[in-house]
Amino acid sequence: MNTGTGAAAPPSYFAASGPVTVRVEPMYLMEQSLPDQGRWVWAYTVEICNAGPETVQLLARHWEITDAHGHTDVVEGDGVVGAQPVLPAGQCFVYTSGCPLRTPSGFMRGYYRMVTEDGIGFTATIPAFSLDSPDSASAARH
Repeated sequence: MNTGTGAAAPPSYFAASGPVTVRVEPMYLMEQSLPDQGRWVWAYTVEICNAGPETVQLLARHWEITDAHGHTDVVEGDGVVGAQPVLPAGQCFVYTSGCPLRTPSGFMRGYYRMVTEDGIGFTATIPAFSLDSPDSASAARH
């Protein structure tokens, strides 16, 4: 997913669940963060690919967002970014979303509820990925 602009590549996290692969690249949004007000913000780009022979559809999402104090928020809902994408064999769907935290670091993980064209439901794992701001390194030193 990285376009190779010469900048350091963001970390990439990967999980495979049956025919579906999920890759996530988080990016700290310094311009939207307000550390002095206890707000750190990230964007994350997700690529969901169907490596199987059968069309699948993403129906719902389940996210667990954990801050540096161990507080976890659960976010569930239909689809992603207002869509329930259908992925024919060999196709991918890419979207970007965001997440604020009350601490300079944390992590996210979760799963997508998927269904095959034959109506068989399954879950696709979203890999756990780290949310680390530049402030998290200085906080760890104090």
